Amino acid sequence: IDDRRVGFNIISGTSMSCPHVSGLAALVKAEHQDWSPGAIRSALMTTAYTVYMSGQKLQDVSTGKPATPWDYGSRHVDPVAALDPGLVYDLTAVDYLNFACALKYSAAQITSLAGRNFTCDASKAYSVTDLNYPSFSVVLTGNGSSVPKYTRTVTNVGSPGTYKVSISSESPLVKIRVEPESLSFSAINEKKSYTVTFTTTGSLPSNSNSFARLEWTDGKHTVGSPIAFSWT
Repeated sequence: IDDRRVGFNIISGTSMSCPHVSGLAALVKAEHQDWSPGAIRSALMTTAYTVYMSGQKLQDVSTGKPATPWDYGSRHVDPVAALDPGLVYDLTAVDYLNFACALKYSAAQITSLAGRNFTCDASKAYSVTDLNYPSFSVVLTGNGSSVPKYTRTVTNVGSPGTYKVSISSESPLVKIRVEPESLSFSAINEKKSYTVTFTTTGSLPSNSNSFARLEWTDGKHTVGSPIAFSWT
C-alpha cells in the first residue's frame, strides 16, 4: 500500500492545456476588447517560443529529444508577448464557411454548420490553402512538384513599421518563396496580403515529415508561423 500523500498534483496534456490557454485568451481579450477570437488565437500562436531561457530547445519528455510542431503546435505560449503581437491573422465565420466549401462539404452540411442557409459560389475557386490561419500544412508528392500558392492576410495591431520575412527550414528539399518579401504598415488595422509557394527539389519516402518556420519582423515584433511538410 502506498500511503504517500501530497497537497498538490501536476497534470499535463491537451485536456489541461485547453483551460490554461482559455485563461490566457481571456487575458488578451481583457486588454484588447475589440479583437476577434481569430485575432486572439493568432496573437497567442505567433508570439510563442520553442527555446528555454537557457537556450535549450523545448524537449519531448517522452523521448528526451527536441520537440517538433507535432508535439507543441505553434510553440509554448508567452502571454506577455501575446498582448503586443504586432500583426495578427484574423478570421471570420465566413472564412470558415469558405473553407468548408473548399473541402467540398454539401449544402446541407454547411447549413448545419452555419446555423443558417449558406451556398457556395459556383463561380469561385475555393482552396483550402487560403484559410487565413497562422500556420501552414503542406502535402508534397515528390521531385519537382509544387503545391497551390498559400495566401495569407495580416492585420497591423501595433505601431507603423516595415516587416521583413525570413525562412528557416530543416529540409533542403523544399524551396520556399514568399511574395512580397516585405510589408509596410502606416496605420492601425491596416491589412496586407502575401503568398507562399512551396516547390520540391527532391523527395522523401512516403509518410516522411519535416518542418520549417516563417517569420515576419520589424525589429521589435516577431510574428512566427510553423510549417509542416508531409510527403505522400
